[in-house]
Amino acid sequence: MRITPLIKRSALALAICAATVAGTAHAKTLHWAYQGDATSMDPMALNETFTLGFQGNIYETLAGYDGEMKLVPLLAESWENTEPTKWVFKLRKGVKFHDGSPFTADDVIFSWKRSMTPGSDMKGYGAKASEVKKIDDHTIEVITPTPNPILPREWTFLYIMSKSWSEKNKTTEATNVKGDNQGNYANLHANGTGPFVLVERQPDVKTTLKRFDGYWNKDIKTNIDEVVFQPITQEATRVAALISGEMDIVQPVPVQDWKRLEDAPGVKPLTEPEARTVFIGMDQHRDELLYSNIKGKNPFKDARVREAVVLAVDINAINQKIMRGAAKPLGSLVATSVNGYDASYGEPYKPDPARAKKLLADAGYPDGFTVTLDCPNDRYVNDEKICQAVAGMLARIGIKINLLAQTKSKYFGKILLQAGNDTSMYMLGWTPSSTDAHNVLLNLASCRDSKTAAGQFNLGGYCNPKVDELTNKIGVETDQAKRNAMIKEAFEIVRKDYGYLPLHQQPMSWGIKDSLQVVQRADDVLDLRNVVMP
Repeated sequence: MRITPLIKRSALALAICAATVAGTAHAKTLHWAYQGDATSMDPMALNETFTLGFQGNIYETLAGYDGEMKLVPLLAESWENTEPTKWVFKLRKGVKFHDGSPFTADDVIFSWKRSMTPGSDMKGYGAKASEVKKIDDHTIEVITPTPNPILPREWTFLYIMSKSWSEKNKTTEATNVKGDNQGNYANLHANGTGPFVLVERQPDVKTTLKRFDGYWNKDIKTNIDEVVFQPITQEATRVAALISGEMDIVQPVPVQDWKRLEDAPGVKPLTEPEARTVFIGMDQHRDELLYSNIKGKNPFKDARVREAVVLAVDINAINQKIMRGAAKPLGSLVATSVNGYDASYGEPYKPDPARAKKLLADAGYPDGFTVTLDCPNDRYVNDEKICQAVAGMLARIGIKINLLAQTKSKYFGKILLQAGNDTSMYMLGWTPSSTDAHNVLLNLASCRDSKTAAGQFNLGGYCNPKVDELTNKIGVETDQAKRNAMIKEAFEIVRKDYGYLPLHQQPMSWGIKDSLQVVQRADDVLDLRNVVMP
């Protein structure tokens, strides 16, 4: 019997259709929810771990971290510190951006320069280099202002963008999170070299990623074809979505719901310690606070007032009552897992409300004062609840808190230096991208200097020249023992100055389907390269 061409064509069409249906049926889509949205798709818009971690599935850096926080090559195959102030990076060949254009040294140089543009929140990263030279298409030479023994670690969040794509779409300057240039093309669009491509972006609603077939690394673990990310602000709704099967991963889970997930079938909590400290900062720079009933002076300029704030807050009680004992109370800005941590400055302060009241009276505030505390309500674990507890404790010594808790996009847009530093008192969390204490000293404890980007996230304006002197020495010291001794000395000064009110090292708190294979990195980043679905 002879099969006619029409029958052949029909059979072929049916086969293709069946194959398509089968392929669709077996496509693996990961549903992921977080308590807030990634603030921008622009990798230089906001130095915030969740936003940068999300973008790290689309964009890549020269070097990055694996699941154990070990530094591994990404867009650079190798690097060498050839002179005290010179690094040479050999770039990976054959890498393509999502639009098909080749990755070269020009893209690295462009991205470094873009990180220094006015809207960028990554100036502190860019300032690590004074010059980046192109040796050839796949070799660059980085000149640093001073010796920098950990530069590759310092740049683990300095993402590389396509020069040609950025120029074509008129996005050669970074998006300003304050909102002055939210029309910036890179705010809603992306073109990286990472394993996933941005295909749909609806801010605060849904973001869809799809696997990049042209990704250079064929050995990554993940078998995910598509990712649908949705912000879910309500804690109960987020947990319910996981238990019902609507979501595969949710972040964070309220600590009080860990037991619920342990008891529910098919899901479980992941609760490893995070390398993040959460703390309260005070404006000790302005001559008059922006948001206070005290006029003509700034109470926080007086170390006695700062000490009173610290001694009034019982962080062990916050840990037990709000964090269910899952956090680690701290007396520093450095988590225990960060290089340079030492118990001499890391042990919590002992609360002493009676002494706190006396300190306020001695400083000239026997009746206390009123001040506004800025706080996010969708960024850190139990952030608003913690701020409410701090407000209650401060009220007992006469400091009355007006609590302003907002979604993180509004919150960061208000408090950051580039947004006007519109705050008198604020909550912040910090994970050093280098996993080294120098990053904390430079960004949070150094006197603010716009030229060098030192103190870029020192929003309260704490300043002690001796800390600056030590920070500069730490940044160039290659002897680890000497380096750690200076780190200890610097943080002991910050502690005695009561420069901040440290709270705790927060736990990571994820909920996942127990059929998933997931690596929980200590910096709380979900790297989709390491997620495997059944």
